[in-house]
Amino acid sequence: MGLWKRVREWRGRSRVAKLDSYIRWTLYALPVLLPALSTSGVVAESGLTRPWILALGGISTLQGVLGISVFRRSLDHYLWKKPAPWWLLAVQVVLFVAVIVCMTISFGAYGDEHSSTIGMYLWNGVLSVFGPVTLLVRKIRRFVITCGTVALLLGIGVLAIGGGWMAAVSLTGSLLGLTLCCVYVVRTSGWMLLVMWELEEARETQARLAVAEERLRFGRDLHDVLGRNLAVIALKSELAVQLARRGSPAAVDQMTEVQRMAQDSQREVREVVRGYREADLHTELVGARGVLSAADIECRIDDTVGKALPPAVQSVLAWVVREGTTNVLRHADAERCAVRLRVAAEAKAVLVMENNGVREPDRDPGSGSGSGLAGLRERLTVLGGTLTYEHRANATFRLTAEVPLEGVLPADAPGGAAPVGGAPRMKGGVPVTGGAI
Repeated sequence: MGLWKRVREWRGRSRVAKLDSYIRWTLYALPVLLPALSTSGVVAESGLTRPWILALGGISTLQGVLGISVFRRSLDHYLWKKPAPWWLLAVQVVLFVAVIVCMTISFGAYGDEHSSTIGMYLWNGVLSVFGPVTLLVRKIRRFVITCGTVALLLGIGVLAIGGGWMAAVSLTGSLLGLTLCCVYVVRTSGWMLLVMWELEEARETQARLAVAEERLRFGRDLHDVLGRNLAVIALKSELAVQLARRGSPAAVDQMTEVQRMAQDSQREVREVVRGYREADLHTELVGARGVLSAADIECRIDDTVGKALPPAVQSVLAWVVREGTTNVLRHADAERCAVRLRVAAEAKAVLVMENNGVREPDRDPGSGSGSGLAGLRERLTVLGGTLTYEHRANATFRLTAEVPLEGVLPADAPGGAAPVGGAPRMKGGVPVTGGAI
């Protein structure tokens, strides 16, 4: 895999995924780099004359390398409820005991020489053992209380064997301090990741629910319009069949009524579809700004000609704004979004939506199973418009909708606007009308 492809994959990740990787690799790298650098400093200062310190550094480095797998599985257990790495953690405990033994022998052999380095090894060992434990226990309060009790008992033990108060307080405070530090560094990091992932899932769920709610609304409207009429048509058709078999001329009247109700149903369905397709451009722009701002996305809107456009054009562009806003929330991890509306010199309205934070730059948004952009193309095609999109540099996505103004009723035309579903298009001076519904 090439370097450029890795860079593109990294840019394509969401901010939560990037934060997850950053925290994970920080926890992976620190327990490896700190003892390795400390050991190299001992070798540079004293050569190979301090074998117990070198052994201490080697064990600590091994702990850090093994800790990569332990921390990874512990985080997966905390975030996604995967199996806990208890066996690997047991190996870490054995290595930590070896660290304490080497540390004790080093103090006996070399005194206080390299005491700061030995303290670094001790901190590294505590982080490698207690860090994953803070992610594996259910109640962190119980863990802290247990560690505090153990620290207090060790301090009492030091006093019992004749040690001084300073030694007892130092041991108790150090152990309790290291425990709290592990809780702060590791458990807090895991908790922050958990909250971020839950917010990411909630945002995606909210977008899916908004789409589902709109589909349900449209389904209810169609059911309300067609349900009663179809039931009556079925009954009158059955009645007409029975009358026709008897040779009654009333069968013609019944079929005439069926024809009238079918025409009424067709008209009502057109009204439902027209109401579903029509949207207010100004309302959608204000709503887009509010929704994006609530998602912590900076939204800039340049709308100087929106109210001067024909209502049919405003309606179809309003749907472009709505669908584009939904795509920004669902398919991007944007920090900013810009919406620009203008009238080009060739008498056509041009709406441009551009946002950064595209998660997968090489993905074609029109190739998926969704019908959002395809539906927008259908709406624009009715008015002779076009819809294009492109991935640009710096993980930027641009959506462009163009609608010609020729042949569309202006905003102040008498008689109101032509409906979006049936707005006439001019071709060679002749209006081109759509088909049924």
